Amino acid sequence: MADPSSYRPSPGQIPDSPGVYKFRDEHRRVIYVGKAKNLRQRVANYFQDLANLHPRTRTMVTTAASVEWTVVSTEVEALQLEYTWIKEFDPRFNVKYRDDKSYPYLAVTLNEEFPRVQVMRGAKKKGVRYFGPYGHAWAIRETVDLMLRVFPVRTCSAGVFKNAARTGRPCLLGYIDKCSAPCVGRVTPEEHRELAEDFCDFMAGRTGTYIRRLEKDMMQAAEEMEYERAARLRDDAEALKRAMEKSAVVLADATDADLIAVAEDELEAALQIFHVRGGRVRGQRGWVTDKVEAVDTSGLVEHALQQLYGEERGDAVPKEVLVPALPEDTEAVSQWLADRRGSQVSLRIPQRGDKKDLMATVQRNAQQALGLHKTKRASDLTTRSRALEEIAEALGLDTAPLRIECYDISHLQGDDVVASMVVFEDGLARKSEYRRFQIKGFEGQDDVRSMHEVIGRRFKRYLQEKERTGEWEEPQEPAPGATGPVPGAAGPAAPGATGSTSGVTGPAPAPVLTAASPADEIEPREDDGRPKRFAYPPQLVVVDGGQPQVAAAKRALDELGIDDIAVCGLAKRLEEVWLPDDDDPVVLPRSSEGLYLLQRVRDEAHRFAITYQRAKRAKRIRSSPLDDVAGLGETRKQALIKHFGSVKKLRQATIEEICEVPGIGRRTAESVAAALASTAPAAPAVNTATGEIMEEDDGGAS
Repeated sequence: MADPSSYRPSPGQIPDSPGVYKFRDEHRRVIYVGKAKNLRQRVANYFQDLANLHPRTRTMVTTAASVEWTVVSTEVEALQLEYTWIKEFDPRFNVKYRDDKSYPYLAVTLNEEFPRVQVMRGAKKKGVRYFGPYGHAWAIRETVDLMLRVFPVRTCSAGVFKNAARTGRPCLLGYIDKCSAPCVGRVTPEEHRELAEDFCDFMAGRTGTYIRRLEKDMMQAAEEMEYERAARLRDDAEALKRAMEKSAVVLADATDADLIAVAEDELEAALQIFHVRGGRVRGQRGWVTDKVEAVDTSGLVEHALQQLYGEERGDAVPKEVLVPALPEDTEAVSQWLADRRGSQVSLRIPQRGDKKDLMATVQRNAQQALGLHKTKRASDLTTRSRALEEIAEALGLDTAPLRIECYDISHLQGDDVVASMVVFEDGLARKSEYRRFQIKGFEGQDDVRSMHEVIGRRFKRYLQEKERTGEWEEPQEPAPGATGPVPGAAGPAAPGATGSTSGVTGPAPAPVLTAASPADEIEPREDDGRPKRFAYPPQLVVVDGGQPQVAAAKRALDELGIDDIAVCGLAKRLEEVWLPDDDDPVVLPRSSEGLYLLQRVRDEAHRFAITYQRAKRAKRIRSSPLDDVAGLGETRKQALIKHFGSVKKLRQATIEEICEVPGIGRRTAESVAAALASTAPAAPAVNTATGEIMEEDDGGAS
C-alpha cells in the first residue's frame, strides 16, 4: 500500500476551476477518473485521514501513485470528458455507479426489422449501435424527445408495437408526429431503417449536414409562402441544435483533429495537445520544455509537430491540425503532414465556433501546466540554492544574495509615474515587504531619474532607521533554507518578534509603511520596539533595465555612502544582466536557474508596479472636486465641463457665469464655486484632457 502523502499535490498547485482528474498506479495505468466543479476542493478530499475515507476510496488512494487533472470551462464539459475517459481507460475503480447501476447508453437496435431507439444498460449486444455513456437516463430521454421531431424513429417496446399492429391504431407518439408509425404501415421497413440510420449518423457527430438541409428547406418554404411548413422546419432545426448542446469537448460533423496550444515565457514553454476523434476528446498529451534557443510561438508549434508526428504511424495524423500560430514555412510543414498521412491535412488557426472554444480550453490547460511547473520549480530548495549560487558567481559576490530587492518604473505616456519594490528572500517572494512609490521629484517621463529618486528614498530611509536603532553588528548569513535572523539585516529582531517565510525567520510583519512619504520623514518605531522594515538592507538590488538604470541606482547608493550592496539590471529584450561601470553585459545561459530567478523577480516587480499604476490612474480619472457638491448630479456636472471646457476654466468663472449653464441655479453655482475654491491646487495638477483634478496618493504597501 502506498502512502498518499508521497504524491499529494499542494493545494496551491491545483486549480479551482471545473475539470476531470485521473489517479494512476505505479505502472501509469489509470485506476480512477472523476469530475469536479472545483478541482482543488474535490482532489483535496482524497488526502484526508485514511480512517475517514470510504473503504473503496481508501483502497484507491493507497493503490494510486500519482494524480493529474485537466481543466475545462463548465461542469457539462467535465461530465462529458469524464465519461469519454471512463470508456477509454476502463479504470478498475470506476466499474459501477454509486447506485450500483452501470452507465446508461443510448442504443439503436439495428438488428431488428424496425429499429428501436431506447436506453440500455449492461453488456453490449451484437447489431446494436451504442452512443454514450451518459450521466443520467433522463438526459438520454430528453435528447431523444428533441430529435424525434426530425427523426421519428420507433421508441416503443415490442408489446406496444404488436398491440398497435393488431388494432391498427398507433400509439400517442404516432398521433403527434414523433413516430413514423411503422406499426400501422405509414412507412415501409426500408424507409424506417433509413430514418434510424440518419438518427445514428447525427448522433455520431455528422450534424452539420442535417441542420444546413433543414435551414435550406425552411428558406425555400418561406419563399414559397408555406409559412406553417417553414415554422415547423425552423422548430426542427432548433430542436437539433438543443440536442447537440454546444460543448467545447464535443465537436460537430465527427471531426478528427489535433488541437495544440502553447503557454510560454522568455525561458520556458508548456504545450498541450488534445486529440479529437469522431468529434470527441479521446486523449491529451503535454510537456514543458526549456527554451534553449531564441524561438517564438510559431517555432514552438513547428517543433511540437515534429515531435508529435515524426515517429507516428500515418493514420495517427488527423485531417485537421489546429494551432495557435502557423509555422514559418506553413506550406512545407503542411506537405510533410500530408505525406505522413497519405492525404491532405488542414493546418490552420481556428477563428470561430466550437473549435475556437475548444482551443481556449486547451490553452487554459497549457497555462495551468506552465504555472504548476513554475510552482514546483520555485518551491524546490535545492533548485533555489543553486540559483542563488549561480547569481553570486556571475556577479562576483562573496556570498549568495539571500535577500534581493527589485525595482521597476511604470507610467502611461508619462502620466501617473510610479515605482515598485519587491523582495525575495531565500529565492521566494516576501510579499509583506513589498513597497510602492510615487515619483515626486519631477514631472514627466524619465525612467533614469525616477530610478535614481526611488533608490535614494528607499536607502535614505534605511540609513535613518539604522541611525535610530544604533549600529548593529552584522549577523552571520545562514545557508538557504536555514532559520535565523533575516539575511543581511541591519540588526537582530526585537525580542519576541516572530514570523518566518520559506524557512527564514525574521521580525513579524509591521503595519503598512507609506513608502511614498517624503524621505526625510522618519516613521516612529512601533510600540513593541520593532524597527520599520526599511531598516533591513538587501545583498542585491535588481533594477528593470539596462546600463542607464543601473548607473542611476549605483549613483544613488554612492551619494548616500553605501558601498556594500551589489547592483545589477536585467534588460528584457535579450535577458542580459548589466553591472555598474561595465561596458559589456553578463550573459547567463538561458537554462540557468540563476537567470530564471532574476527573471521571476523582475517580472514580479513589473506586475506589482503596473497594478499600482493602473489603480492610481483609475482613481484619478474617477475623482473630481465637483463630486463634493451636494445635489449636483452627473448630468449637470457634465454640462458644466462641456460649457467651460475644463475644471480649470470653471474654477476661474464667476458665479454669474456659472449660472448661465442650463439647469444651474444661483445656490448651486455658489456651492460649485466654493467647492472649487477649497480644492485649488498649490501647483497645476489638472488633466486638461478630462477636465478632472489629478489627486495625490501617498501609496503605501500592499
